[in-house]
Amino acid sequence: MFVHHGKKRTSKHNLQIASLLSFVAGIVNVAGFLAVAKLTTNVTGHFAFFVDEIFKLEVWQGVVYFLYIFFFFIGSFFSSLLVEIISRKNGKYVYIIPIFIECIILFLVAVFGQTLMAENPDLIACTLLFAMGLQNSLVTRISNAVVRTTHLTGLFTDLGIELSQLFFYRQKELRTKLLASIKLRLIIISFFFIGGVIGGIFYSKIGLHILLFGSATLIVGMIYDKLKLQITLLTRKYRH
Repeated sequence: MFVHHGKKRTSKHNLQIASLLSFVAGIVNVAGFLAVAKLTTNVTGHFAFFVDEIFKLEVWQGVVYFLYIFFFFIGSFFSSLLVEIISRKNGKYVYIIPIFIECIILFLVAVFGQTLMAENPDLIACTLLFAMGLQNSLVTRISNAVVRTTHLTGLFTDLGIELSQLFFYRQKELRTKLLASIKLRLIIISFFFIGGVIGGIFYSKIGLHILLFGSATLIVGMIYDKLKLQITLLTRKYRH
């Protein structure tokens, strides 16, 4: 899921990482919005608000929306930079460390978020947008731009295109490839929705501590991936 990349990566690996990360993004999306009334997994809406505030000459509020966009960008930049640096030293952990950093961010927001909500809610939004920028960049690179997990606009666009193509593509090979792509997009949308529902239900009970569940989900995913790889390697070793 995380350790396989390049030619070793399969559609199954993409399905696994898509379901895991879109589930976490769904939790962050709803919990972040309920906490600070801001979008915390994408920046499309923030750009519109930024322009609107600038035209109204509300410069400071415009700067705040710009910071939301900037932190998502910096998260993406930092993730890619980290991957490049690590890949030149030890490619074995190239995608593990950025996900571990995301775990730490979600943990810190979960623990200190309640205090920040009263004192500086914009910091919560910026921090979560940084984490989601980091995640989106990582999953884009690891899946060769096949998977996106932090927003649904492009997914629904691609899904609409591919569903319409089913009426015209008759060749078995093309239809198989098309159906696999549709399945992947439906998986991402479904797990994003499930994560959002869980985030909404538990936010009403435990507040931003629901992000601990998101952080734990990522850790479990990394452990599962590592154990599975170890078992596979041991199995191959004993076979030979």
